[in-house]
Formats: sequence, structure tokens, C-alpha cells
Amino acid sequence: MEEWKRSIGTLSDEILIKLAKMLDNSTCGWRQLANAVSEQPKFCCSERELTSCSLQVLSPAGSPARTLLALLAERSCSLDFLLHCLRKMEHQEAVQFLTTAVAEQIQITVQPQSQEAAPGSSVVLTCRTSGPPGLGYQWFKGKQEILGETGNSSELVLCPLSPAHQGHYICRISHGEKFVFSKWAKVRLICSAGCSSSLFPGSVSGLHIIQHPQSQAASEGDILVLECTAEGNPPAQYEWYHNKVPMPQQKTSSVRIPCVTTAHRGEYTCKVFNLYHEVWSSTATVTIGPSSVTDASWVEVDRGRESQEVHKTYGAGIHPLQQIASPPPSAKDFYATDKVALLIGNMNYIHHTQLCAPISDVHELTNLLRQLDFKVVSLLDLNWQEMHSAVTEFLLLLDKGVYGLLYFAGHGYENYGNSFMVPIDAPVSYTSEHCLCVQNILTKMQEKKTGLNVFLLDMCRKRNPHDDVIVQPGLLKVTANIVFGYATCVDAEAYEVKREDVSNGIFISFLKRRVCEDEKVTVMLDRVAEDMGRCVITRGRQALELRSNLSERRSLTDRIQVSECSASSSARNLQWAIAHVLPESRYLQFDCGVKVQLGFAAEFSNVMVIYTRILDKPDEIVSCSAQLTDFPEDVDIDLKKSNQESLLEAGCLLLIKEELPSPEAHSLYTRIRSLQRLKRELTFTICLHYTYSNMDEEVQERQQVTVGRPLVSKLNLHEPRAARVSAASSSFSLDSFNFPGCSSFGEDLSPTGRASNTWSHHAQSASVSFTGGSLTSPRSANVPEETDSPEILDNPRPLVASKSLPHSKVNDSNYKFSDMYNFHSY
Repeated sequence: MEEWKRSIGTLSDEILIKLAKMLDNSTCGWRQLANAVSEQPKFCCSERELTSCSLQVLSPAGSPARTLLALLAERSCSLDFLLHCLRKMEHQEAVQFLTTAVAEQIQITVQPQSQEAAPGSSVVLTCRTSGPPGLGYQWFKGKQEILGETGNSSELVLCPLSPAHQGHYICRISHGEKFVFSKWAKVRLICSAGCSSSLFPGSVSGLHIIQHPQSQAASEGDILVLECTAEGNPPAQYEWYHNKVPMPQQKTSSVRIPCVTTAHRGEYTCKVFNLYHEVWSSTATVTIGPSSVTDASWVEVDRGRESQEVHKTYGAGIHPLQQIASPPPSAKDFYATDKVALLIGNMNYIHHTQLCAPISDVHELTNLLRQLDFKVVSLLDLNWQEMHSAVTEFLLLLDKGVYGLLYFAGHGYENYGNSFMVPIDAPVSYTSEHCLCVQNILTKMQEKKTGLNVFLLDMCRKRNPHDDVIVQPGLLKVTANIVFGYATCVDAEAYEVKREDVSNGIFISFLKRRVCEDEKVTVMLDRVAEDMGRCVITRGRQALELRSNLSERRSLTDRIQVSECSASSSARNLQWAIAHVLPESRYLQFDCGVKVQLGFAAEFSNVMVIYTRILDKPDEIVSCSAQLTDFPEDVDIDLKKSNQESLLEAGCLLLIKEELPSPEAHSLYTRIRSLQRLKRELTFTICLHYTYSNMDEEVQERQQVTVGRPLVSKLNLHEPRAARVSAASSSFSLDSFNFPGCSSFGEDLSPTGRASNTWSHHAQSASVSFTGGSLTSPRSANVPEETDSPEILDNPRPLVASKSLPHSKVNDSNYKFSDMYNFHSY
């Protein structure tokens, strides 16, 4: 039956909510459904997706089953396969409900179309539906119901057409208490010489194509427009096909692709049809690539402004590039010598609107890029000096063949073709001297002879009225490896969706679905643009803009291949690894006999969570807690949220405990931000509060603790940087270390602590190890890693799982522009 071939996404919210309630249980519920649908690989859910589903129980209105159904809908899971899986689970209640709901659901398959016709002719408005037998139809012209037989069927015939018939029409389809409305259709009267009163004027067949799509040649990045125009009554409907495969989103007389890639080459045809007839257009062949060269003699002219004109003539039929160019390599032949990403999210601006989404956007993109073997540097809330220093350190990690990616979420602007990232300390009327120019960073990246340069700018691109200076970046080289993905168009704003728990920017909401695809970077971003274009809330407000000169099929998923272990490569690995070390977990014994564990977890590269646990206490002590105090002024701590019993109360939205600790291991959490401003070793006090069974007064003991320079604080980003171009001039001099070939640096790093897995690096591309803990694979989930010692294996489980905005929350129906409270521009 046709209705069972539809996607789960066609079900109404009411049906999905009821079905989810039936599946939100542990015995025969959503986890069993996830196992059942995995018999088809494309519906198999990853551990991260299942964790995201399970975390929905933390929200009062959250539903794991609803989130799972949304994931299946995104992958076009059909209703019949869902029914098959529910039967496989033997969930009889859900099977019965879904069978009844689909049978009773009213679905409009053909909407009435606006039409123009001459007086005296006939116009037929058609509304076709699927659903239970006995559907009722009511047609309305404006707010007035059309009575009589003509208004009670799926077709409304207006004959003979007169001026009284002009207006807007809509159809109401009902069955019992359920009903749906069609789209509005406008009927307009036109008068022209020689107009016919025939049902199909102008053609014996009733449907005639007057303009066929034309073959075209285009280059990557061009706009492709194909048109097919037809005449008929009822009006023609259109379906486009690319290489004989339907294009579901193309249902109009023209196809417009704003930024073509090689994926768009091939043959295009259009099926034109109406209620009575069907015809096909001629085939249009689209080629994507450089313009062709004729067989005439080819002349090369040097068009340099100062140079003399030099002619080189080649024989007819011989393209000069053919004499030197080898066949293009396949996608599998491309690789990176390393992959490095700098992610900056600025939220807490001093003089400007504060943002909510960058924290979750940076977190989610960090998670995804680490799965692609990127070394990720994730920083929040940087001022001007810190942003400059962070970029300088980022450049030190680049070298020949390295893939470099820069992502920025925050306030920004664009003047005269240059993009500027705004730091959190920018004044009210900031100019280019208070900001960072992205194009200047690109010129520095090109000096490193990188294999790929990707910029993802999630910021506004409105013109800055306070800045009239035309910045002249350094001269760009023709490297054909640059990709700019702008979250919005020129002179437009980028938006974020504000929620109670986790906010997301519109750009990341769509990018996170595609960034791990094994496609050329431009193809992947073009698909993100198409996804955003189908979102109702962004239409006319925000549209991704792609600028690229990438000539090779390079992808973010390309493998890392290190040809040799040079001193510069070792220095880069050390530079990256040494700045991602957490303090060792330690155990403190107090005079009263209480034993306290002090642990650490990295939320971002400059944000750390410290927790205390009571491991042992004498029987005569009835209550006991270990609280942290006396932190240095350099770091940023919200005292009202320090020493909290949960991560959420401590202000950390992204770290979630999988299991609550036992009462014997009660934990208190404190979140430390802005570690990049720490100018000395981190020293604080642990204050033990305890009460004896035979005493009413509370007793305190204090111990001072020093844990060194954790995470990014070792890089001294608060200090100005001198211009540096080589890895050897890093803030960690090569002279301080020995590089015996590809040796490990465990001996050098062991006194400092162990590496946080937030910054972990694939072993294949970095021969760095630690005696205190090894670097884990970046393909694991982006979860904070505790620094527990092996001796305490039976204690509560470490902090795991990340909380992200589920895909189901990106549906158009969840956001409305009328609710501007939840929609903020950068």
C-alpha cells in the first residue's frame, strides 16, 4: 500500500508523541527498537546517538524514543519497515496503534494549483488525498464555503469561467473529528485575442512543452539554472530527474543550483504531467569543469602588469596542459600529513550582546572533528591578545601537507571583502585594529604550504559603520586549496536558537549532520547549504555562502600519512601535546582520618572541572564534605556555582555523569574558566568540613594544593607574540628536548601529568606517549577524562557522555520567527 512507503517523518506530531510514550520503557522499548532497525546498516545508530537519546530523560519533557524516531525519520525510514521492526519486537500495542494511525491519517498527495484562464473556459482545481475510506471534501473561496455537489468532491470545476470565479480557493478534507487543509490556490482571469474555451487550449494533446532544458557547461562554484516550461489545463506539474534518479525537492518549472560541484554533472530531464497527460522533456547534459580549448593554435600570454608580453605557440589540437599534466588521482590518493583545527567560541562580550550558542557549537564540532583524527584546540571567550596568541600557536602546528581548519563562533563583520572576528574585549565602536582579519590568517597559513585550508565562520557579515579603513592583507598565493564556509551571506546576520539547556547556532545545527561525510569539502558544504535552504525559519534570513578554489577532491575524512619523523614534526606534536595535560588525580589524608580524592576533567582547552570525593572517614564522623576555595584571581570562577553536588549546578551543561555515585563517594564540582589567563601555577585550598557524632559544632581542616599549569595555561596566551614562521621558534624551544628519530616524549612529560583526552591525538600521526596516561584515539566520543589512578578502580565511574542538541530539535516546526525571544543574531 502506498501510504506505508512514506517516511516516518510524514506522521503527525500527535501520533509520534503517543508512539514514543509506548516505547519509553526498558523492557520492550526504544533500545530494543534501535537493535531491531540495525538489520539495515543505514538505520544503525552509533553509541553517541544512543547516548544522546538516553540523556533525554534528564529533561522534564524529554523522550528517548521520540529522539530515536527523529533520527530514523532523518534517514528516510519507511513506515512499513518501522511496523516490521515493531512486530519483530512483539510490541503488540505499538503495532496496533501504528496500523490504526496510518490507516486513519489523512495525507494530501496532490495540492490544488494556482491557474490563469480565459473567460468561458474551464478550470479544474484538484486535491487528491490518501487515508481512511469516506473522506469528506469542502471547498472554500476565501472564507465562503462553496455549496452544492461541485464543492463536495476532490475536484472543483469552474465552468464556464467568469469574473466571479476569480479569487483564492482552499480545500478542507475531513474524517470524523480529524481534518487537514490544502494549500491556497489562486484563480485569475486573463483575456487575450483568440483564446479558446476548449478544456485544453492551444494543443491537441492537452499538454505541450514550449521550452526544453538546454545543455550547459559550468565551472565549480557557478550558478546552474535549467528551465522547462509547458502549457496545459489543468496546469502542468513538474518532476526533475538527474541521471535518471528523481530529485525530490525539484517540483517547479526550473532547477536552480547556487553553487555547482562535480557531483552535479550528468543528464537532466523533466517529467511534465497533469491530471490527464504526461510528457518528457529532451535531455540536457551538464558538464562541470574548466572551459574547453579549441583545436586552433593555443597562445599563452603573460598578463603581468610590469612584464613584457611573451607568446608561446603550440600545435593545433595540443593543449599545453596535456603535455605536463598526469591523469587526476582518485579521491583515495589524497592524504594529509596531519590535521589541526582551532575552534574559538566567544560568548561573554564585555560591551556587546552576550551569546549562548558558541559553547555547544564548539563542543559539538570538537567532538566530530576528533572522530576524523583532527588535533583540536577548543577555546572559549578570548580577548584580543589571547586570540592573536592562539592563532600564532595554531600556525606553529601547521606544516607542508597539513590540513588546517579554523572555526569561529561569535560577533563579526565584513568590510571590503575582508572578514573580522571580534574578541570579547572589543570596545563599543570597534574597528579592524580591535579585531582579527581572517584573510591575514590565510596568508600565514599559505606560508606553511598546507594541504588544505578550511575556514568556517559562524558570525554576522554586516558592514561595520565605524570602520572605514580598507585593510590590505598579504598577497595570496594561487594554491587551489582554500575553502570558506560562511554561515550567512554578505551583509546578513547569523542566528542562534536559544533554549533552556543547550543552545545551537543555525549553521552548526546543519553542519554537524554532514561534516563527517566522506565527500569533497565543497560538496559537503554545498549539501549543508541545501539543508539550510529547506529550513523555513532561515529562508530569507540566513543562507550559507561557499567560496572555494579547491581543485582537488580533498575531504576532511582523508587519512593521515606521515612520510618521515622529522624534528619539525616532532616539535609540532610536542607543542600540541604538552598544552593538553591535566593534573594527576591525587589523594589527601587529613589529620581527622578522612581521605579525599581530588580529580580533574577537561571540558574545553581552557575550561577544567575539579571534583572532590570522600573516599574514607572514621565512624565517629557523621557528616563530611571537601570544598575548594582561595583560587587565584587570574582564573574565572563563579563562586555561587562552586562546590556543587551536580555538574549542572556547577554551570557545566556539557558534562553529564552516566551514573550517580554511591553515598560513600559523594562528589562536589567546581568549574574553572579562562585558564589561558593563569600566570603562575594553579594553587588553591581544600577546606574539609566535618562533624563528630557527639558534637554539634562543625570542625574544619585546610590543606593547600598546587597542581601546576593545567591545559592551555602553559602557552601563556595572555602574553604578546613576536612574529614567528617556523615550528622551531615555538614557545617551547627545540633545544630543550632531544629527538632521537621518532622517539616518545614520555620522560619529558611524566612530571607534568597526563594528557586530557579532549586533546588526544591519533597514534599514527604523533609518536607521543605519557607515563601518567596515554593519548587516546580521537575517534572516541568527545568525553572528558578523569585522572583516576589504577588503585581506585572500584570507585564511582568517571564523567562520561556529552550532551548535545538532538537532530530532532532542528525541525522547522520547533522554531518560529514570531518567537524572536528564542532567535538571536550574532
